[in-house]
Amino acid sequence: MLDSALSFLANELNGYIKQRTGALLNIVEVGAIADDQGKWAIAEGQLRLALINIEEERTLKSQLPERAYIEGQYVMLQPNLKLNLVIMCAARLKNYSDSLRYLSYILMFFQSHPSFASSEYPGLDSRIEKLNVEMMPSGTEQLNQMWAYIGTKYLPSVVYRIRLIALQDNEAMGIGQPITSVNTVVHSL
Repeated sequence: MLDSALSFLANELNGYIKQRTGALLNIVEVGAIADDQGKWAIAEGQLRLALINIEEERTLKSQLPERAYIEGQYVMLQPNLKLNLVIMCAARLKNYSDSLRYLSYILMFFQSHPSFASSEYPGLDSRIEKLNVEMMPSGTEQLNQMWAYIGTKYLPSVVYRIRLIALQDNEAMGIGQPITSVNTVVHSL
């Protein structure tokens, strides 16, 4: 589901950039920013969406198992695992001013589209109820640490937090038969 969320965002960004620039080809791709040798994994002329970190959303964490009715049986499932994704959008274009221009398109896109609901966006995986996008503030020291963590030289970039991906495994903790009738016993005093 992580892959479908990032692919959805890349597709939406490509559509927005094509509409603004008249470009014919997709310029935004999902993938790593650096390879194993610390070289850019982004081809020149591309924007890259990369997953930087996964955080558990603890404030909305459910402690109780969920109950579902599946194929005539009540099934107990572990609570959803609710996640926030930290992604980086990096630009590697032929010249620096083009990188900044396309990075501006990313900023404008997410400013004008801060959330995506599967009911409004048919391209969003139906298992994802809603994605909320917020820019993460970072100072120069944090930015330096992030690029050192990635393992390559700096490119014009912006970091976003994507809230809320909920993962649910359908493996049952317990299975029970549905209640089909209620018998009451009246005791006399």
